[in-house]
Amino acid sequence: MQYIHFKIALRNLRRHQVFSLINVLGLAIGISASLLIFLITQHELSYDQLPDKDRVYRVVLDLKFNGEAGHSAGVPAPLSQTIPVEVTGVELTVPIMHFQGDATAKVTIHPGSTGQAKILKKQAGIIFTNQQYFSLLPYQWLAGSPATALQQPFRVVLTQSRAQQYFPTLNLADIIGKTLRYNSDFTATVAGIVQDLPQNTTLDAVEFISFPTIAETHLQENFMMNVWNDWMAYSQVYVKLAPNNPAAPVAKQLNALLNKYHPNANRQPGNALRFALQPLPDVHFNQDYAGFNQRVAQKFILYGLLAVAAFLLTLACINFINLTTANSAQRAKEIGIRKTMGSSRQQLITQFLTETLVLTSLAGLLSFGLAPVLLQLFADFLPPGLQSGALWQPGVFLFLAGLTLLVSFLAGWYPALVLSGYEPVKVLKAQATVTGAQTRQVWIRQTLTVSQFVIAQVFVVATLLVGKQLNYAVHTELGFTKEGVLTFNLPRNNGINHRQQMLNEINALPTVEVASTGFLAPIEEGPAFTQITYAPKPELKDPVQIRWGDPNYLQVYQIKLRAGRNVRASDSITEFLINETYARRLGFKNPEAAIGQSLIFNDKKLPIVGVVQDFHAESMHRPITPVVLGNNNGDIFHVRLKPNLPGTDNWQQAIAGMQQIYQRIYPGEDFDYRFVDDAVASFYQTEQRTAKLLNWATGLSLLISCLGLLGLAMYTIQARTKEIGIRKVLGASVNSITALLSRDFLKLVLLANLLAWPVAWYGLHHWLQNFTYRIAIGWEVFALAGAATLLVTLLTVSFQAIKAAVANPVNALRNE
Repeated sequence: MQYIHFKIALRNLRRHQVFSLINVLGLAIGISASLLIFLITQHELSYDQLPDKDRVYRVVLDLKFNGEAGHSAGVPAPLSQTIPVEVTGVELTVPIMHFQGDATAKVTIHPGSTGQAKILKKQAGIIFTNQQYFSLLPYQWLAGSPATALQQPFRVVLTQSRAQQYFPTLNLADIIGKTLRYNSDFTATVAGIVQDLPQNTTLDAVEFISFPTIAETHLQENFMMNVWNDWMAYSQVYVKLAPNNPAAPVAKQLNALLNKYHPNANRQPGNALRFALQPLPDVHFNQDYAGFNQRVAQKFILYGLLAVAAFLLTLACINFINLTTANSAQRAKEIGIRKTMGSSRQQLITQFLTETLVLTSLAGLLSFGLAPVLLQLFADFLPPGLQSGALWQPGVFLFLAGLTLLVSFLAGWYPALVLSGYEPVKVLKAQATVTGAQTRQVWIRQTLTVSQFVIAQVFVVATLLVGKQLNYAVHTELGFTKEGVLTFNLPRNNGINHRQQMLNEINALPTVEVASTGFLAPIEEGPAFTQITYAPKPELKDPVQIRWGDPNYLQVYQIKLRAGRNVRASDSITEFLINETYARRLGFKNPEAAIGQSLIFNDKKLPIVGVVQDFHAESMHRPITPVVLGNNNGDIFHVRLKPNLPGTDNWQQAIAGMQQIYQRIYPGEDFDYRFVDDAVASFYQTEQRTAKLLNWATGLSLLISCLGLLGLAMYTIQARTKEIGIRKVLGASVNSITALLSRDFLKLVLLANLLAWPVAWYGLHHWLQNFTYRIAIGWEVFALAGAATLLVTLLTVSFQAIKAAVANPVNALRNE
């Protein structure tokens, strides 16, 4: 019997090819979106699924600066050495230290007596850690001793992939004993090789240098290994608790350590520090504790993606229902004949559900075939490591099979009930489309269409408003000039500093407006705080963001002075500029009153010589905070280029000139630069990806909704064919009939807009709360979205309406 159902289903697909194609495409859009989002969600949720993950925690800091809450994955460096001695209930303590700067290193590979040394620059994934790291994670050892590999200083363990990169011609056992030179700091001997972890984890280092190496090098000072009142993002600590040991008592002991070694940490009500234990499964998803160079997946985005998939699937099912019921007149006589020949309603329901299953299966196969293309198309949105090979996992096939059955049932059940309920006598008299039952079903189709456009309208409004907020965040006035300004670093650990020579030569380039050396740019993704005390009031000891540079720093960024003067040139910080926010924090209502006052920095009393206008030191998500600018040279260059006028290539010439100078002074080093406006734009990568995904979701939802609207238009016009014929015979014009038929659909879409706007406002209002500086939600966004949707509706319906209006009325009235 089932064979007959499938045979008839395939026959009907061939007979109504255009109708079937539209249905398959509509369903394929929803299934493709769901499959892609399933792959993303499955990949993100697979992170850190390690043995005993419930006992593994990262030690983090919760902070309060001037009453503002903050969080840090970086902790004071001595903590990892103190926990094993003074804290109970901890089974493993694992320190993780990254190289400073950009967390990469230049590695010189010495293969031994044969072969020539080679240099690999900017090698990532290198950390300093101890032997317990390999007990925390399930590594398989391929060479070397697990017990002693990292006990001694100047030892390194490599993963198999990194070992093969460094020594491609050697067997793993022969790599043991080879040496690697890191920057110009030290040389380490390969003491072990481990297999790459097969699972996804945030602990993704591939090169492990023994922790005792730090104490034997200048890194002891660089990493502040004996400093409790300061910390860096490069320093992290993981712990594994002993069995049956809760986290709360351990966290209490950690905070006792903080108060013991940093007694001033919590003496001020508005400024406080507290250690906390972050569960390992939370590390990949918690933006508050984003570690250095760590990619964080935000759960609310995953939930949003799942909602988008659900909406698109719902739209596809509604579209299928509308198209199928709209096409019911073409099946009416078939149903009447089959019922007359003895078919039961249950058999007809099975037949129609089988047809739906066939269509949905074709859509599922099409979606699976398109998946590799979609993975390439949306590569910018996908998490690293998600490749097309993920499609061949058993879970993907189970998901696709389950989704196909679910969609078949949701999309096919209502049309099956409607079609199987036709009365044979009426349908054989060609009255199926005018029965009272059919008339009473119209409101259901109208409700489904309104639901479609509610979803589509929410997407349209969200797309417009998110784009408007992003445009505001990227292009609003930041308090300094960012256009045409680039930064680059001098090589680290080169032993020779040619800063002044390079500065003079760059300033002499005709395409350069002005250049400066110093510390970070005014706005940076990672804030740089320091402890500053206001000398007349020692209780005002605040964590303050710090920048420094030579006297040209203000000129490069065109930061305006509100009072006082600019800093003077110096090789160390001897005086400060402060921003207006810090001046108010110190109690000065007038910026001039702050001039001549003193701040204590590194136990030195330094004068305030000027007050600069407020500028954004972080993204629009954060408020403007107190900032000090010191007078000191640095190894970061800040260069403002002359305007790149149309038809000129000033910027290309300037960059080429700087690169030539850089590589002449530092041969063999890479000239890596970055425009400040690109850095600003990078703050909003999550929002930019969200905006692009919304664009796609909006386009697809409108497409599916318009297909559904087309189905309802087809049904309505079929039902009113004789009415249209009579109106034409009585003298109605094409325009009046077109307007009559379009008016009802425009009313439905207008109703959908009115229902969608409160929902869109509520969701977007909450999303905008993530930005301290944000746009207002104006009525014009809703008006524009509504007008766009109404226009799309009119274009969709008018084709069918005009087609019906110009038809020969004789054909419509022939059966009367």
